[in-house]
Amino acid sequence: MKILFLTASLFLVISCKNDKAVHKESASIDSSVAKKDSAQTSTAEDPIDQIKKGYAALQAQLEAKKLSQSKFTYDCNDEPSGEVTFHSDKNEIKVIEHFYAEHSHFSGSEKYFIKDGKPFFIFRQETVWNFDGGTPEKPVTKDDITETRIYLQNDKPLKCLEKKYSIKSDQKEKTADNIPGKEVQCNVDELLKTYQSLLKHKDQKGSIECL
Repeated sequence: MKILFLTASLFLVISCKNDKAVHKESASIDSSVAKKDSAQTSTAEDPIDQIKKGYAALQAQLEAKKLSQSKFTYDCNDEPSGEVTFHSDKNEIKVIEHFYAEHSHFSGSEKYFIKDGKPFFIFRQETVWNFDGGTPEKPVTKDDITETRIYLQNDKPLKCLEKKYSIKSDQKEKTADNIPGKEVQCNVDELLKTYQSLLKHKDQKGSIECL
């Protein structure tokens, strides 16, 4: 009887140890899976960060003049006149710059950064200027500037940042880098229409009347 009791006790102890080992191994596997899932999540880069990297890469190529360039101008009688520059790499357009002026006190520019034929980032700047003091011999002008940075994915805005500031012609310090951008709602339909219009003229040279 005593032998049977000892045998049963030994079996119970071994069974408990096996259960603990199984639970420990299961916990270890769960922890490993959780870490793997966490690692996969962390490596899935935020689309805004991807856009910033793509923009920085193309901007560096622009500054280093590593992209080929072609341009044309247009001049409409009662509409804006402007200049369009295409920057390409291996015959693929990477950046389109569009500068235009609608009247004597207004000008604007758009810069489209492109991947696989679609813009993924647009930088837009609009400037209205007026006289603001000074003398007839040396007038002072003031530029009221609005900058918009648009992050795009599949032709839809993910994020739009707007920055407004003014610069006078007699200012010594004219940088606006320390002015924060404000997140705003934006509609990109007109900009995308303009982009498609510009793209139709990718082989244009010289000057034309209107877009």
